[in-house]
Amino acid sequence: MDAITTAVALAYLAAAVAFVVGLHRMNSPATARRGNQLSAAGMILAVAATLLKVINDGAITGTGWAVLGAGAVVGAGAGLRTAQRVKMTAIPQLVSLFNAVGGGAAALVALAGFVRLSGLENSSIPTRVMVATILDVIIGGVTFSGSLIAAGKLQGWISGQPLVFPGARVLTAVLAVVAVGGSAYLLTGADSIALLIVVTGAALVFGVTMVLPIGGADMPVVISLLNAFTGIAVAMAGFVIDSSALIIAGALVGASGGILTKLMADAMNRSIPNIISGGFGTGDAAVAALPGTGADVRRLSVEDAAIQLTYASRVIIVPGYGLAAAQAQYEVRELAALLESRGATVWFAIHPVAGRMPGHMNVLLAEANVPYTLLKEMDEINPDFPNADVALVVGANDVTNPAARRPNTPVSGMPILDVDKAKNIIVIKRSMGYGYAGIDNELYTNPKTGMLFADAKRGLSDITAAIKALVAV
Repeated sequence: MDAITTAVALAYLAAAVAFVVGLHRMNSPATARRGNQLSAAGMILAVAATLLKVINDGAITGTGWAVLGAGAVVGAGAGLRTAQRVKMTAIPQLVSLFNAVGGGAAALVALAGFVRLSGLENSSIPTRVMVATILDVIIGGVTFSGSLIAAGKLQGWISGQPLVFPGARVLTAVLAVVAVGGSAYLLTGADSIALLIVVTGAALVFGVTMVLPIGGADMPVVISLLNAFTGIAVAMAGFVIDSSALIIAGALVGASGGILTKLMADAMNRSIPNIISGGFGTGDAAVAALPGTGADVRRLSVEDAAIQLTYASRVIIVPGYGLAAAQAQYEVRELAALLESRGATVWFAIHPVAGRMPGHMNVLLAEANVPYTLLKEMDEINPDFPNADVALVVGANDVTNPAARRPNTPVSGMPILDVDKAKNIIVIKRSMGYGYAGIDNELYTNPKTGMLFADAKRGLSDITAAIKALVAV
């Protein structure tokens, strides 16, 4: 082994260590930023090591270098531009697109490797490589198309309702048979590029038919699942081209994504197979109201909300997607700081599936420099709601709906924040519109609830100003 080969191997090892440590640090909001930076540094090191290896091997021609350089410039430019312009509320869509790119790239690597090995004379593709290639193109293909559909649903380009067309289940079953049957034939030793392309096509269509029937409320879980698929596809690509860096990175992403998917499913009290079968969330469309929710709501003025919060000693703030959509994280931080300055105890109650992706609220509030010590997860904060003088709900819907505690509703069994147990409840919401589950929120007609109909940013700013005016008198 020459010096360059040794250096490349050591660089890959160092990158793998950076991935592992970085992923571990992402376990806490307080260290997540450093963890992300460390993982990025590991990836830069891995890319540099790969370029060094390619140069040493002399495996790319001048034309190849031109294509590689152009792709790197375009990709890096697009990534930088997107990161600078994307809104926090659009991060889930961006993650879905990243999943699609990762899965698609992994599948292309496997296809290219298969074509290269098939073109070698007097050489058969090893079974180990063939198995990895087949798994890669299937998982990568499903991830690519499924992630694009998920991004479309989140962006509103595709309806958030479960979309099922006549014969959809039959088509899905046929696609699965084609993929499995074609894979089995390839494993018999048939080096058929055409058949592998057919298997890839079946996987691509399967990704579409798998995600279309899944409703908008389940998209956070679907994103996590597709993220795990991306990691597995990348790991399989590593086996195809014999890259330890890809194997390690892909395995980490696949394992962490799988664990996160299980945690998210548990938070919604639903099994992963049940989610994949579709039919939970119905997007933003209206459906019939639940029994007993036809009562009028109690409207609240800004001044009334300010008075309640001014004289409250314990306040729990419940952020939701409405807060993210209004980009009101800075206004809620200012309000919390004002209440704390007056001696109140303030906490933020974070539901595991609040927003549109895992950790959405944590990231949003961290961006506004809300202290991590104020963020409380659902299981930790629920026992404190009965002692709260005021629970302030900002744009949260399904995760606060008491209908989850009784049977025969679309959210039955879903763990919720016990907001209705607080002494007084203030809900800031633009309208009585539904959440992703498409049903009325019984919290809004609770006698203890006052509804302040306003954009989250404007409503929070007005309340903060009213409190300042009140205490100045």
